[in-house]
Amino acid sequence: MYEDDFPRRLAQLRGLKGVSARDMSLSIGQNPGYINTIENGKAFPTMQSFFYICEFLGVTPQEFFDTGAADPSELRDLFGLIKSLPPDETDALLTIVKGLMKQTKNRS
Repeated sequence: MYEDDFPRRLAQLRGLKGVSARDMSLSIGQNPGYINTIENGKAFPTMQSFFYICEFLGVTPQEFFDTGAADPSELRDLFGLIKSLPPDETDALLTIVKGLMKQTKNRS
């Protein structure tokens, strides 16, 4: 499973950051083809390199593997804002989100 998911997720998150595989490789102190090698499924990073990759992408290791979150940093920002809301506003926001989810279901 991770053999396919890991390269795909790396490419997805790198694309969100808008950086080339070559530039990312060099930015994390690797040879120019390093990220391409991983994204092509020919190698996996060491644990230390994986942490550098996560740091460069601005995600935690948990967020890296949360493939249900297209843009983890955006979700992290949203959750941070929600945490600062008073309870009644959090409840109102939850009601709005549930309504949006119903509308989305009805459209499909």
